[in-house]
Order: sequence, then structure tokens, then C-alpha cells
Amino acid sequence: LKGESISYTTRAGKLLLKDEKGEPTAGIFFVAYTKDDAGPETRPITFSFNGGPGSSSVWMHMGLLGPKRVRLDEDGFALPPPHELVENAWSLLDETDLVFIDPVSTGFSRPIDPDKEKAFHGLEQDVTAVGEFIRRYVTEYARWASPKFLIGESYGTTRAAALALHLQERRGMYLNGIMLISSVLDFATLRYSEDNDLPYVLFLPSMAASAHFHKRLPDRLQALPLTEFLEQVEAFASGPYREALFAGDSLPVPRFEEVANRLSEYTGMAASDIKRYRLRLDAFTFFDKLLEDKQLRIGRFDSRYTGVASLPWEHGGSYDPSYTQIYGAYSSALNDYVRRDLGYESDLPYELIANVRPWDYGEEFTARYVNVSRRLREALVMNPYLQVHVACGYYDLATPYLATRYTLDRLFLHEDLRDNISMSYYEAGHMMYTVEDELARQKETLARFIREASEK
Repeated sequence: LKGESISYTTRAGKLLLKDEKGEPTAGIFFVAYTKDDAGPETRPITFSFNGGPGSSSVWMHMGLLGPKRVRLDEDGFALPPPHELVENAWSLLDETDLVFIDPVSTGFSRPIDPDKEKAFHGLEQDVTAVGEFIRRYVTEYARWASPKFLIGESYGTTRAAALALHLQERRGMYLNGIMLISSVLDFATLRYSEDNDLPYVLFLPSMAASAHFHKRLPDRLQALPLTEFLEQVEAFASGPYREALFAGDSLPVPRFEEVANRLSEYTGMAASDIKRYRLRLDAFTFFDKLLEDKQLRIGRFDSRYTGVASLPWEHGGSYDPSYTQIYGAYSSALNDYVRRDLGYESDLPYELIANVRPWDYGEEFTARYVNVSRRLREALVMNPYLQVHVACGYYDLATPYLATRYTLDRLFLHEDLRDNISMSYYEAGHMMYTVEDELARQKETLARFIREASEK
């Protein structure tokens, strides 16, 4: 990497979790990369996981962090099968050791008793299990003295925020840093419902970015650079649009017409449709409607992707072209790599995405939106050396960037702690590292974050 030859050891296997009686409860599959001849006192270690819930760790393992990555084209679009791995010139292995964790039911991880699988399928249960894996790993491989980091993606950011506090309170393990990729901490920012207007506001700039990418805007807006255009949309979303939604039926008709027309300009959607939806344009409608005239739908995880539209009577289906077009590439590459390169044999299927529903969010979040942002705040208060970096993709319509910023602005941190949080933005989607130029930029951002947080 950058002219430096790195000698490292890879371990692929399972670490057993045990109950208080010492009886094994689950086998957690992991792949770890450790630099040879590096002292644990100065060599950072980063624990990585993806989201779902129900996702394995394959996406960041084979897309962002590891020494091998899935080969896509330079813009992040899938290539025809058979799929292959290439050397990852932007791996973080020059900065940190890496441990990729597959939570129970994902990857090759399984409970010892298959009938007790659901005992691991919940917010608190998952945090406890992943936290115990980290404690066991750090102990078994003598890494208590190392600078420690978490990196989570999507629901993995929910896990990371809760896990940081759990490790501090239960295990006395203070982290140096947390990296949140395509973050969701407060589910109220994402969940469309009759009594929640917040997502309509927070998704709007990401919808506008998508319309800009697909050239569905008026010429004067299409000509603007993306970031300049989004500044304009953000101001409208947080001001006039938010006020119009909150006004409801009391909104004067001329104002209603004005807001509908502005929404139409920013999203490329027909003003008549927007009026029919009472100004409430949700992302699931947008996926189908933006390129309806071309009989295409756009991706949820990455709206740059397009696919053939669903049948007309299947409007709002679960088909996401940005997922299905890369799923096969990651699946075949991982299955070949662990067996042929790493020599790990298993008859089990490697579950890239496991069915872990229903997911138990516990009594704390019964009849209310899940929100772990307070746990992140408490972790920062308890450990003022903890650094947090958050990465967002402009074309992410699963965890939109304005929703992330909204959540972070409401941590209500003391001014001495506000600089502990940094953000970066990418012209890509949920997995911004699939775009080669953005992967290179993200590598430099994360590398700098790890170096600075380790020094502190």
C-alpha cells in the first residue's frame, strides 16, 4: 500500500460464546487481519460489522477495508459474472488491524442450539453477544493495550453506538474511536407514518440529488454543481417545506401550490402527483416514479442504479436494483475467498443476509421509535477522548445524509465535546466505497481519523 509492503496474518474461524456456567451458546465466525511484528501498544485494532439487522460483515470486508475487494467498474456498477476479487489498494491494513464479525445467524455464525436462535435476535441481545465476542477476542489475542475502534454500517451504526456504551459500562473497555458509515441512530428520521412528518423533510435533499444525477431537473437547477444545488434544497426542506407540512390543512391554498411546484422542480416529479400526496412524497413512491416514463426504477441503497420497473400492480415492491446487482458479486467472491484462499471449510451456507425477523427492540422502545443517540452521547460524556466519524452518501435513499445530520445536531453535547464528531460526504450511495474515486478519498479520511484518534 503506497509502496509499503505489509506482511500480515489472516485468521478465519469461530470464537465460542459461553454462558455463566461456561457452556457454549454460539459460534461467532470472524476473519481477522493482523500486521506481523507490530506491537499491540501502538498498533490499532478495528472491529467491523455491517447492519440489517441480519447482514454479515461481507460488505465492508470486501468493499472498503480488507486487503481484497470485489471488482466492480470504476463507478461502482456490477460487472457480468463470474465475479472476482482484486487487490485492494485502499485497504486500511496499513493503519489498523481488522476483525470482521458476523453476528449470530449471519455468515457462518450459528447458535449451538438451533432452537435458541431467536435469543440473539434483538437490540440488547445482539449488543451483548457482539460485545462478548470483542471482549473474548481482545483477551485471547492480548489486545487490551491497543487503541481500539469500531466501524459499523447502516444498522451496524445503531449497534456501534449502543456497543460503545455497553463496552464502557460493562467491560471497562474505552474506545478511541467509532466510524459510522451510512448512519441510523434515530429511527424516527426514517420511518414514514401518518403521525410523523420528519422523514419527508429529511429525505428531500437525497431525492433531489437523485433527480439531479438522472437529469430530471429544470435546466437552471441541472446546471448547478451538486453541492451548491443541495444547499438550496436543504434550506427549502428545513424552512418552507417543514412549515408547510406542519401547517397541515391550515396551509393557505396559494402557499400549498407554491410548495408543490418547488417540490416538483427539486425532485423531477409531477406537481399533480405531489398535490395528490398532500406534499408528502415518500422514498418508496419516488423509487418507482422518478423514471417511470422509461419503465425503470431507481435503487434504494444507491439511487444511481436503475433496473427494470416492477409490474404496474406491484408498485412499492421490495426489489432494489442497487442491491440485487451487486449481491451476486459479493456472495461468490466471499464464498470462493474463504475456502480457496483462507482454507476455511464449512458445509453451511454463508448467509450474506439472514432472516432475523422479528427483531426484538425491547421494552425501552415499545410503542416508540428506536433511538440510540442518547447512548452515543453518554459514551462521549463518559469518555471525552472518544472520537466519532460519520460518512454519508448523497445518493443514499436508505439512510439519507440530512437525517444523520439532524440526529447528530440533537445530541446536545457540551461545547467541549462537539469537535469529537466529524462528518464526510460522498457522491455515491449507502456503500459509497463502491465508487473507486470515493473509495480512495474515504480511505484517506478514515486513515487520518484513526491516526489522530490513536494519538489522543
